[in-house]
Amino acid sequence: MLNILSKSRARRQAAADLYAGIVGRAREPVFYTDFAVPDTIDGRFDLLALHAWLVLERLSAANLNDLSQDLTNTIFVGFDEGLRDLGTGDMGMGRRIKTLANAFYGRLSAYRAATDAAAMESAVARNLYRGAQAGHEARIARYAKNARAHLEAQDLSQGRIDFGSLP
Repeated sequence: MLNILSKSRARRQAAADLYAGIVGRAREPVFYTDFAVPDTIDGRFDLLALHAWLVLERLSAANLNDLSQDLTNTIFVGFDEGLRDLGTGDMGMGRRIKTLANAFYGRLSAYRAATDAAAMESAVARNLYRGAQAGHEARIARYAKNARAHLEAQDLSQGRIDFGSLP
């Protein structure tokens, strides 16, 4: 019994560490300064979704489904805390979390469906830049491809993460 609790606790810690790595990378200034991602709540959400997709895809490929679920739970706790920091009360929380969940899973689906460079550029333009042509879509798509390849060589089960070099 205690062994199960220990494994669960270690997995939750690994998920928290992965989440910290995702948030840290999504908040890198280069995305906002050099790649014109809007430094807004929406822009930060979209960068977090892109990096979460990269990690969740890697966890899925490694068949680390329990860790993937713990990471997803941690991400949504972060969304909840963010909404509360913005002043959302309990009465509006369910509706807002549902909206965020739909947007988050929609982005994951869009990135998952992007099987080639052109499709990924289109997904980046539609989601990260909200349809506006920023001129950086190809570079962000290449970054995502390189980060995904870099993550393939890693064991994320301990919560350590490295996306590779910044774009």
